[in-house]
Amino acid sequence: MQQDKHPDYHPVVFRDRAAGYAFLTRSTAKSDQTIEWDDGKTYPVVDVEISSESHPFYTGKARTVDTEGRVARFERRYGGEGGAAG
Repeated sequence: MQQDKHPDYHPVVFRDRAAGYAFLTRSTAKSDQTIEWDDGKTYPVVDVEISSESHPFYTGKARTVDTEGRVARFERRYGGEGGAAG
């Protein structure tokens, strides 16, 4: 195996500011900020806007936003009930 071919892969804490949740994993991400973890060691911390703790798909709070009524717009454009356009 060639040396210096792969990036530095190390433990990193990712912190979701929206949910107040942090998790320790391994990554190539770098950060100047550090945090002391539960095990007493200090790790670099990367702040993220959204994670599985705050993402609507994973929390079950997803909503479908139907601006202008997509079904109604489709029916206007391509014909109403059972009608074929053209």
